[in-house]
Amino acid sequence: MLDLIYVRENLDAVRSAFANRNFPTDALDTFVELDATRRRVNGEADAINQQRNIASKEIGAMMQAGHHDEAEAKKAEVAGLKDKQTELEQQRDAADAAMRELLSGLPNLPAADVPIGKDEADNKEIRRWGEPREFDFEPRDHVDLGTDLGILDLERATKIAGSRFAILNGAGARLERALVNFMLDVQTTEHGYSETLPPFLVNRTALFGTNQLPKFEEDLFHIKDDRGFALIPTAEVPVTNYHSEEILDASELPKRYVAYTPCFRSEAGSYGRDTRGLIRQHQFEKVELVKLCMPENSEEEHEKLTANAERILQLLELPYRTIVLSTGDMGFGAKKTYDIEVWLPSQKTFREISSCSNCGDFQARRMNTRFRRAVGAKPEFVHTLNGSGLAVGRTWIAVLENYQQEDGSVVIPEVLRRYMNGLERITT
Repeated sequence: MLDLIYVRENLDAVRSAFANRNFPTDALDTFVELDATRRRVNGEADAINQQRNIASKEIGAMMQAGHHDEAEAKKAEVAGLKDKQTELEQQRDAADAAMRELLSGLPNLPAADVPIGKDEADNKEIRRWGEPREFDFEPRDHVDLGTDLGILDLERATKIAGSRFAILNGAGARLERALVNFMLDVQTTEHGYSETLPPFLVNRTALFGTNQLPKFEEDLFHIKDDRGFALIPTAEVPVTNYHSEEILDASELPKRYVAYTPCFRSEAGSYGRDTRGLIRQHQFEKVELVKLCMPENSEEEHEKLTANAERILQLLELPYRTIVLSTGDMGFGAKKTYDIEVWLPSQKTFREISSCSNCGDFQARRMNTRFRRAVGAKPEFVHTLNGSGLAVGRTWIAVLENYQQEDGSVVIPEVLRRYMNGLERITT
């Protein structure tokens, strides 16, 4: 959530930032109106409170002087002021609620170095790693490979659950588990993350904290009971909220967490996109990286988090590129985002496998997660960062397609073989 005072004092800059994000700027006109009402009502309520305090002293003096009739008349006057103050306070509370609701629907402001653009066409590639493999045969996609190897069953998954679900069998299931364990081991032993296993159901407060609500309500799978639970769309939600409503000590920062979870998304509005195979599923697995840090360190920590995610692809020897998203393609809560895209031979292009975002204090304000630099110092909001390290299903796809052989078998990347009980190749 944006800082109300910052928006009030920097309206032109915020308006320009929203225009760069292709976000309607008329929301700021509403902000100005609500803010004026809120400040006016608050000022009137304070003035009446001062009048009541003065009148109370006068009543006390009248009573002490024996002027009881005058005192009673003054009391009646004060009672009227009290009613007016109550009315104004109710108006103030209504204005506060409207301001909070409005601010909760405003996106984060892009960092100064984010490229300005309308959509993904304006994203900027910043680096590549590895060279796409030259095949002596026409590479097949993961669906054909997995189905023929007996490790992927989409037909029965559709029978059991519906479209956009999959069943992995045998070495395919083992490969998914191997990737999860490999990613967790690298992040905990090489990069200093603490492993955590959070709930897969969260409440509406947590969803608000990481800006899934109110904007992305329709993208969630909700549990139909009176507790308001939803299945997590990503581990970012429970892990980032781990320290909500807390004040941390600066010496504890940065906090670095890594979590494996299944993730659940309704994919509302994505019908017809990536319907073949595992690219876009209702249920998928991720290893998520989350950081909480001091504001002055968030840019450096963002670069490190992105490099930590890239390291997995380097160890798997999968070619990839990293791009910085333009203002028009960036997520609602991010101030800057790097997407990592892995090479898929069957599509002859790069596809997203990780999105690494610096959210600044945007989520921390929603969660009320703060820190103190020293004992007695004023609490400040932390900065939050998150990224996939990686999307496991898409990594599974990339392994199958990049390591496929002409006979339809798939070679297991060397770093995964110890997680595969020594298996070097998946065959029929």
